[in-house]
Amino acid sequence: MTNSKSKFVWDHDLHLHSRLSSCSRDPLQTAESILAYAKKNGLTTLCVTDHYWDSAVPGPSDWYAPQNFDHISRSLPLPKDPDVRFFFGCETDLRADMTLGIPKERFDDFDFIVIPTTHLHMTNFTISEKDASSFEARARLWVERFEGLLEMDLPFHKIGIAHLACPLITPSSREDYLKTLDMIPSSQMERLFSKAAKLGVGIEINSADVRLAPEEEDTVLRMFR
Repeated sequence: MTNSKSKFVWDHDLHLHSRLSSCSRDPLQTAESILAYAKKNGLTTLCVTDHYWDSAVPGPSDWYAPQNFDHISRSLPLPKDPDVRFFFGCETDLRADMTLGIPKERFDDFDFIVIPTTHLHMTNFTISEKDASSFEARARLWVERFEGLLEMDLPFHKIGIAHLACPLITPSSREDYLKTLDMIPSSQMERLFSKAAKLGVGIEINSADVRLAPEEEDTVLRMFR
């Protein structure tokens, strides 16, 4: 679909947090309000993906620990509408040792599973203290964590890799974030995206990834181009 202003129409959102996620501070961010927003703004496919670390997987951070399956499943049953497909998913995470926060036994409980590889703002959970102080290490981890996820035994037809261009790669400043992205070789990006395409895994593009200052576009959008 096209219009005079844009080549593409964004009619879905498969990465949404409700009030059940610790990152959401809005008590009105319910499944019902999400559905109402979708109808008002022309979205036809939604997936609620609250932050989640399963109680059966050891070693969650203090932030993740309360967000287990019993907690996030409180959004069920999701409200229904004939014009909007509304799915139940989650956003889990990868520890620094590549432990994934969802066990295989839970895969079938979700329609869609969002997994970020670049949540490198959680020192001593997703990144070691040693690596946290190095731009070079963060650039290396962008490659290693992306590749490590693609090597896992996962139902890739319902996996979405989130935040590949997220500033949380290096949260200290915008300048540091762009410097880290510049350190990642294009050859590695091409290799990993080709592998992801063969697996059929989803790649998330955040709205923030396309709202850039002109001088940032080549750096941030290089991986997608």
